[in-house]
Amino acid sequence: RGRMSEPAFNTTGSLLLLPVSQSLGFPLDQVNFVTCQLFALAAAFWFRLYLSPSRASPRVRHAVATTIGSAFLIFCFGWYSAHILVLVTVCYLIMVFADIANVHKYSLVTAMGYLTACQACRAYIFNYAVPSTDFSGPLMIVAQKITTLAFQLHDGMCKKPDQLTPEQKLLAINARPSPLQYLSYTLNFLSVLVGPCSNYRDYLDFIEGRHISRRLRRLSGACNGHNGHITAPDPSPLVTPAEAPACLVLVLGCMLFFLVVTRSLPIRLNVEPDFVSQNSFLVRLTYAFFSVQAARPKFYFAWTLADAVNNAAGYGFSGMDGNGKASWDLIGNLNILGIETATSFKTFIDNWNIQTAVWLKTVCYDRAPRHRLALTFILSALWHGVFPGYYFTFITAIPITIAARAIRKSVRHHFLSSRGLKLGYDVLTWAATQLTICYTVMPFLLLSVEPTFIYYRSMYFHVHVISILAAVALQPKHKSRETRTSSSSSLSSVSPVQCQPDLSNNNGKID
Repeated sequence: RGRMSEPAFNTTGSLLLLPVSQSLGFPLDQVNFVTCQLFALAAAFWFRLYLSPSRASPRVRHAVATTIGSAFLIFCFGWYSAHILVLVTVCYLIMVFADIANVHKYSLVTAMGYLTACQACRAYIFNYAVPSTDFSGPLMIVAQKITTLAFQLHDGMCKKPDQLTPEQKLLAINARPSPLQYLSYTLNFLSVLVGPCSNYRDYLDFIEGRHISRRLRRLSGACNGHNGHITAPDPSPLVTPAEAPACLVLVLGCMLFFLVVTRSLPIRLNVEPDFVSQNSFLVRLTYAFFSVQAARPKFYFAWTLADAVNNAAGYGFSGMDGNGKASWDLIGNLNILGIETATSFKTFIDNWNIQTAVWLKTVCYDRAPRHRLALTFILSALWHGVFPGYYFTFITAIPITIAARAIRKSVRHHFLSSRGLKLGYDVLTWAATQLTICYTVMPFLLLSVEPTFIYYRSMYFHVHVISILAAVALQPKHKSRETRTSSSSSLSSVSPVQCQPDLSNNNGKID
C-alpha cells in the first residue's frame, strides 16, 4: 500500500496498468504512454489496411482518428486532458470568428499563452507533485498544430500569391476546416501524444487518399516540366524503411540503453560539489560529454516510435529516391546518424527534433522582420517551458550559432585542398560540435538557475567566451543585401517544386 502512494506510481490517468508499473519499477505515466504508443502502432496498420481511403470515407477516417486520439489522452491524463480540449476548442472558435487578417496572431498568443500558463502552474504551483501529471507534451504538440494551421490559413485567405514564398504557396489553405477536420488534425492518434506536427494540407491529403499520388505527381511535374504522373503502387506498410522489424529493434535498443547506461550516468553529478572540487577540468568535461550523450536515447525511443506509427498508417511518404525506392521521411523527427556524426552546430539542429525546427521556421524565422535568430530561439525556449534552464540553453545558442557561421565561412575552405586535411577538419569539428552541444544543453537538463551556474563556473564559461570572441572577431564589417538574400535562401532545403531525384524531405530548417 505504501508503494502505491509513491509519486512515481500515481497519475491522473488510468490505473489499469498499476501492477505492471509496480512490477517493472517504472512510473505509471510512462507505462501508460508506452502502452498507448504500442497500441497506436498496431492501430495504424489496421487504419491503413482496413480503413484505407478506398474502403472508408474521409469522414469515417477523421472520426476514428479523433476518437482513438481522444481515448489516448483520457487514458494517459484523465481529467487533465480537458486542458488540451479547451485549447483546441477556443482556438477553433478564434479561427472561425476572428478577423482573418489577425487570426494567426490571435491563435499564436492564445496557444502559447495557455501553454505557458499550464507549464507555470505545474512547475511552480503544484511543483510537479501528484496529481500534476505531465500533460505538457501533448499540449505542446497541439500548440504547434494550431499555430501552423492558423498561419497557413492566413497565407491562403489574406495574402496575395506574390507575397508568399514557393513553400508557403504550396501549403496555404484557402478555406477554414470543418470542426471534424480540425479535431482530427489536432487530436488524431498518430501524433497526439508525442507528435510530430505536420502541415494541415499534407494531413488532409493523407486522410482523403491523395497523399502519395499528389507527391508523385509533383515529382513528375517538376522533372518533366508539366503536370505528369508517375505510376507506382501504393508502398506497403510492411516494407517501408522506418517501420516493422528494423524500427522496433532500434526502439528496443534505445530503451535498453536508457535502462542500462543512462541511469548509471546521472546528469546531476555534473554539479555535485564533491565531484566538481575533486576532479580536474578534463575529467569533468569528459563526464559531461558522456552523461549528455546518454540522455539522448529516451528521445530517440519516443520519436522513432512516433515515426513508425505515422508510417504504418501510410502517412509520411515524401517521394521516390534515385533508386526508385519510396522515402518515408516527410514528417520524420530525427536523424540519429546525422545527430551523432554532426560536424557543425547547424547540422546537429537540422537533424534533432526536425519538425519543431520546421515549425519555428514557419511561424517565426521566415516572418520576423528583424532579429530573426534571437526571436526564434526565444520562442523555442518559451514553447519548451518556464524553467530557467531552457532560456539559458537557447540564449546561449544565439552567439554559438553566429560564431559557428563565421568560423565555417572563414576557416573551412583552407582544409579542402586534400583528403587528409578535410578528414582532420571533420574530426576536429565533430569533437567541437559535440562538446559545444553538451555545454549548451546542460542547463536544459538541469532546469534551475543555481545548478546551471555551478556547471558554467566549473567549465569556466569557456564556450560563452570562445563563441562571443569568435563572433566579434570574424563577423564581416559589411554585409551586402545580396549576401543577406543568399543567406536567407539557404535556410530552406530543397524547394518542393525543384526537380530532384530524392524528395525525401523538403522541409526547410533554421540556419
